Amino acid sequence: MQSAPLANETLGPRDGGVPAFNFILQPEFPLNALVLASETLRIANQNSGRELFRWRFVSEDGAPVRASNGLWMSADDSLQTMPTADFYLVFEGNLPMQRNSPKLLNQLRTAARFGAAIGAVDTGAFALAQAGLISGRQVVLHWEAVPTFRERFPDIGVNGQIYLIDGQRLTCAGGIATLDMMLDLIGRLKTPTLASEVANALVYAPRSAETPQRLDDASGPALKPALADRIVALMERNLDFPLPLDDIAEQLEVSPKTVLRECRRSFDETPMRLYLRIRLQAARNMLFYEEFGIKDVATACGFSYPSVLSRTFHAQFGMTPRDFRASLRRQQNQAYRPEVRRLSITPPALNTA
Repeated sequence: MQSAPLANETLGPRDGGVPAFNFILQPEFPLNALVLASETLRIANQNSGRELFRWRFVSEDGAPVRASNGLWMSADDSLQTMPTADFYLVFEGNLPMQRNSPKLLNQLRTAARFGAAIGAVDTGAFALAQAGLISGRQVVLHWEAVPTFRERFPDIGVNGQIYLIDGQRLTCAGGIATLDMMLDLIGRLKTPTLASEVANALVYAPRSAETPQRLDDASGPALKPALADRIVALMERNLDFPLPLDDIAEQLEVSPKTVLRECRRSFDETPMRLYLRIRLQAARNMLFYEEFGIKDVATACGFSYPSVLSRTFHAQFGMTPRDFRASLRRQQNQAYRPEVRRLSITPPALNTA
């Protein structure tokens, strides 16, 4: 269920003025989420025939930012020059902590202190956690990054729904869920009728905040997940201390033979082989999103020694965990400020005089 707003927390300008948004773009941000967030506001203005919302695109230094799909997005302002806003939404990328600068975290704290709503899209929740802005609250972020987030911030509760508006904190799983959250905001700040008009313009049927990100997280008799989904979900919840087959069967209230039969039918794998693949994928995600030590990754994903992780990881992905991360970082660094990199590798012109 959606958390109730804390006392004295209201959304939008207190003077009844035009709600203003600062969309803060971090390197490798999800472009699809940004487009949906800005388009909802643009369509609301267009359909009403007047300026109901304002928004600005913000980067660390005001320079263009590269999205996760390789396209570059121009910024209107830097963190230093951005105007005061009612909403600050952080659009985060695949390195959710390395590029969250002290300047960004201080700006978020300052904005929160002066009554602004602070939000995060996709992995932007890492910035809110680093800034100390979501202590004692639940948070929503993309399900792939959840194991990494829990490892870094074990005291912050993670919710599996698509977005959460908790007083003046807004967190969202990203992707299409960004559209759902923005439509909810438009309905709260203006009218539900306007939100419906925007949804119709985008040919979209809005979902409630409580909608689970994944089908295997659904609950209730009508949405009871299939046994295969329940097996995977149970394994994903128990990465650090893998369960034996008998315990898996007991928790799922079926026989071990049923688990074995379902794994062979749905995945063409034995339960333990499937479990290993899930743990390796979790290790890969941790290497992708964060700079955990190999020993920490091994422990979090249920491998007794780093060497065991390295050997099984290499068998699955064709390279060691260290090589995988080094290759990934090289690709990301080459995409970050390519004009600087080009200058650094261009040989000086020969003096032919």
